[in-house]
Amino acid sequence: MSQKIPALIKRNVTLFSISQSFTGAGMQFSYGFGPLMVVALTGSAGLAGLSVALIGISRFIVAYPMGKITDAFGRKPGIFFGLCLALVGTLTLGSAMVFQSIWIFVIGLLAFGMGMNGAQQMRVGATDMFPPSMRGQALGYIALGSLGGLLLSPTLVFVAEPVARHTGLDPLGLPWFFLPILIVTGMIIVTFVKPDPKEIGMNLGAYWPDYKAPEKRTTIKPEDFTAMTLLRNPATRLAIVSNCAANGNMSIVMVLTSLVLVHHGHSLTAIAVSHMFHSVGMFAFTIPLGKLADRIGRSKIMFPGVFISLIGAALVAFTPNMITVTLGTFLVGVGWAAANVAATAFIADQVTTTERGRAIGLNDTFAGLTTVLAAVVTGPLIEWYGLPATGAAAMLLAALPFVMRAFTGPMR
Repeated sequence: MSQKIPALIKRNVTLFSISQSFTGAGMQFSYGFGPLMVVALTGSAGLAGLSVALIGISRFIVAYPMGKITDAFGRKPGIFFGLCLALVGTLTLGSAMVFQSIWIFVIGLLAFGMGMNGAQQMRVGATDMFPPSMRGQALGYIALGSLGGLLLSPTLVFVAEPVARHTGLDPLGLPWFFLPILIVTGMIIVTFVKPDPKEIGMNLGAYWPDYKAPEKRTTIKPEDFTAMTLLRNPATRLAIVSNCAANGNMSIVMVLTSLVLVHHGHSLTAIAVSHMFHSVGMFAFTIPLGKLADRIGRSKIMFPGVFISLIGAALVAFTPNMITVTLGTFLVGVGWAAANVAATAFIADQVTTTERGRAIGLNDTFAGLTTVLAAVVTGPLIEWYGLPATGAAAMLLAALPFVMRAFTGPMR
């Protein structure tokens, strides 16, 4: 049974959610405009997957080390460091279009990606503050905050396009110069989160009067924690693979969507709106999905989520109609949300508070690696074999957890 959320916990998670709505707006630019910026700077559609690959590389680089830092010093220091790095990245990305330099773009997107992935410690903080029976719901609250960014992102583009026409600045670069206002606002909001979520997680009984610690613990001692302690567990491996499949599938679809819409002559604002529907799928249903994962079990949400993302990828790649393509991107978002929330909650359940940053960081590291591999092959597949080949690749990725489950067996 879910407990009533204490006022302090409700206040902290609300602050995180509001901060996420400001700071997360830029991620829509990186996925929606990143491929277009690469094509504009290089002239090659074969390199279109570079932007999504760089986001994956940044996650691969930073996720586990950032988890190690926040396990040692608290969640808020890691969040602040990440947002400062993202701030530098936004200005660098805008400058890349001013100077027409792909190398400045690469540096800027790596910095921005590492910063935003570092700020994902908000998710870890959310799981810290809630008992195991409500962790899926907690992750849903944080993800829901990204919906605010969905409204801010197209608005910034809508303002930037006429400004770009009057100033002669590149319309792909100008929105990035507006983002620091949102990121700084998000940082200010995080300062009001007190105490640090790690402190709450280590003393849940002091904040949740009805909380009773589980009698059985499946974790090892925190000082003995390594990545292999998670990977040795077949159920945890399956959760990580499912999350990777959903992320890899989505990275392919994100590259395809922008290129397809440009091919059909749609404006940057239209592309931003289309990606908004994808992001609605990613974030609008996270709370009910999280509650279901808490109520009926992580795997009963995770596997259907991966399957939905498979269907969405097929619609994007194999249908020519803009409505069906947008529906496909929406379904990929919904599938990703279900798989991500359920897999993250499952992994959070397996460890103590002092291990959780590294455990979820490891999950994000593998997701980042999958994103890199998926994005790297997308451009050449488009150029050499066309959209059907990319759709087949995305569907194969989504099918992997089901094959693995046949050999692993059901998750407990």
